[in-house]
Amino acid sequence: MRLWRTWLGVLACLGSTQLACTPSDGKSSGAWEQDESSSVTSMPAEGLEVAPALVLNDDGGVRPTPPPAPVPGFQPGFHQALRGNFTVGGVTTFRLRIPIARAGERLQVTFRAGDGSLTLERASVARAGPDGTLLSAPVPLAFGGKPGFTSGPRTLVASDPVVFPVKFREELAITFEARGALAASTINAFPGSTIRPGTHAMSSGTLSGETFERSVGVATVAVEGPPGRVFLAVGDSITEGYVDERNDARNAWPALVESQLGVPVVNAGVSGQGFYDALMRLDGEVLAVKGVTDCLVLLGTNDLGEAGAEEQMEGRMRLLVQRLEPFCRVWVSTLLPKEKTNYGSYDLVKSQRLEFNAWLRAGGAGAGIIDLEAVTRRPTNVHLYLPGLTADGIHPTTEGHRVIATEVARVLRERGAL
Repeated sequence: MRLWRTWLGVLACLGSTQLACTPSDGKSSGAWEQDESSSVTSMPAEGLEVAPALVLNDDGGVRPTPPPAPVPGFQPGFHQALRGNFTVGGVTTFRLRIPIARAGERLQVTFRAGDGSLTLERASVARAGPDGTLLSAPVPLAFGGKPGFTSGPRTLVASDPVVFPVKFREELAITFEARGALAASTINAFPGSTIRPGTHAMSSGTLSGETFERSVGVATVAVEGPPGRVFLAVGDSITEGYVDERNDARNAWPALVESQLGVPVVNAGVSGQGFYDALMRLDGEVLAVKGVTDCLVLLGTNDLGEAGAEEQMEGRMRLLVQRLEPFCRVWVSTLLPKEKTNYGSYDLVKSQRLEFNAWLRAGGAGAGIIDLEAVTRRPTNVHLYLPGLTADGIHPTTEGHRVIATEVARVLRERGAL
């Protein structure tokens, strides 16, 4: 009877509005007792499991506590594979104007040295305005609590995180004083960037120096925010954004895909590279970029023209995909039309390109396929671009980049990549 009375008391307690109660026989058991000096109910006796927290719906029902919000983290909002080299003997100030494709509250800027040692004296970040002006005061960057660093050849050095809220596709000005060897892009693609001798990293005015439109020094800008999809494009000059002598990375197909999808599509394209170069530099230029979820590969046109190239390309594409798969979901593209060749037999180039594209379409690479040849070639001649889509028979025009980007975005949407 005592046990029966005890359980009746417990049930009555659970139905009441009291914070705690004791068994109905008036003797404390310790299992349901509340300390009068505390607002915290004592834990159930050892061996009993604590039920998950519940909350009430508006209709009086009960549902589990919602999962916690995703933890913010750093993912790239900008990246360039800086294969080239640019050396300055004395301290020189660079101001690089770049769009950042990720929103968040803090930034981390990674610099890359060139073919020799690099000394960076000071660096800052600010919002970039038109005509080289700044829309905010420069915020200094630090490196292990120090204003600068010295590093060896090809070394990557990341700044300490700095509070600097940014919006999607906002333009930033990264200004830094350096001497020695800096890694650099191989083409001019960043209009609005400048160079000036001397120490001007904290200057809030226009950097009245010379135009310098190569991406230099700054390899990656990571932004801390909610986790999301980040695409990285691997390729050659077509991916880097070459059209002619004056280019704009904002008009390259990765940046245009980024604008259409509203997610970062950072650029690891390097003019002139083929599969061999991409594999040799993969660790430092691609796998070192943390937070990437998907990779877009448009590579191979520079491999065409040598005897046996088609078999070599297939093997190297499979190897590239295998190395990327633990790092990102991989998408590969067919090669674009090629109306001429700068070396080798053009007839051989044509046959190899068609064979390689057929192999890709048959699933030989073991990755998702984006058929960019299909939207850029003429229906009557697969070796020619549609009118208006090529600048020189090899590289797309700005309109060609737009067509490529639209197809990439369409395939990614339809295949659930977002």
